[in-house]
Amino acid sequence: MAANAGQGKGQSTAPATPAPEPDLLPAAPHPELMTDFREPPDGPPGRPEPDQPATRPTGPWTRPPQTSPTRTSRTVPPPETLPPPEPEQEPQQGPPPSADLTAQAEREPTPNAPPGTPPSPPPKPSVAAAAWRAVKSTAKVVVLLALGYAILVSVLIVAYRWINPPATTLILAQRAGGTKITQTWVPLERISNNLVRAVIMSEDARFCTHNGIDWREIEEAFERAQDGVPRGGSTISMQAAKNLFLWPSKSYVRKALEIPETFAMEALWDKRRMLEIYLNIAEWGPGIFGAEAAAQYHFRKPAIRLTESEAALLAVALPNPILREAGRPGPGMQRLAQVIQGRMRGAAPYVKCILG
Repeated sequence: MAANAGQGKGQSTAPATPAPEPDLLPAAPHPELMTDFREPPDGPPGRPEPDQPATRPTGPWTRPPQTSPTRTSRTVPPPETLPPPEPEQEPQQGPPPSADLTAQAEREPTPNAPPGTPPSPPPKPSVAAAAWRAVKSTAKVVVLLALGYAILVSVLIVAYRWINPPATTLILAQRAGGTKITQTWVPLERISNNLVRAVIMSEDARFCTHNGIDWREIEEAFERAQDGVPRGGSTISMQAAKNLFLWPSKSYVRKALEIPETFAMEALWDKRRMLEIYLNIAEWGPGIFGAEAAAQYHFRKPAIRLTESEAALLAVALPNPILREAGRPGPGMQRLAQVIQGRMRGAAPYVKCILG
């Protein structure tokens, strides 16, 4: 214990060496550290990733890292921001499965429209467009009807060259109205020559010389017209076409249809066939059609036995058979019949194509 005490005593008497003062100045950075932390203009080639911290080399001069007030810290750019997701649109209720496809197409949204834009209503057709569509539809129907009518008339004209017409538009119209029709078809040989001469001299004196249309008579009819609608000018051929295929009322439309039909009949029928058909379909009273039925109705005799005066009365009744009754003529009708009888006596040059 004495030794220890002496030893301690000896230590306490020795002069104390002053402790070195701490270095208040920062240690100079190591040259390698200077080169490692210098950044070229384009950045260090081996810069660590943002999520991996850089490591400093160890050495005798290494000190804890200190932040220099003059050095700017490099900030890592934030990750690329993405736009927030668009809210999901509630699906629109579609039409029922049985809806029209056209309605579905109209309810579809307009292409390239922003989300949520309601579908645009279908454009309303303008009045002019609707009218134009109606005109085109009407014209198409009219053209089809006209084409069908032309084909039907052409077939009938060819057939009537050998077949006697079973009916005419006038007969069908009166039959539909409830009128009793009386008609007996007879060949031209069983019709009196007096009636042939009387009808030609009363209705169409140039029957044997024209080709179905008497243009001179038509010009005179236009000159005689008082109310704008010409009267007269129709030849026997045109009257046959009217009675077979058209209507009795006077109009320019009917005349326009008569002309091509008359030319077709004249091209396919001879004059005897034309006159035979006309005398068998001509109207001589309410429901009385044809020379045989007229002779029986008005004079109680067949057509082959008609006299000159009776034939003249029948010819005078043709323009208005409802008001002019050949069996009971008035004074005016008898006067006209006498004029026709005078023409019949000089009719030989006008009936050559029929009587020779």
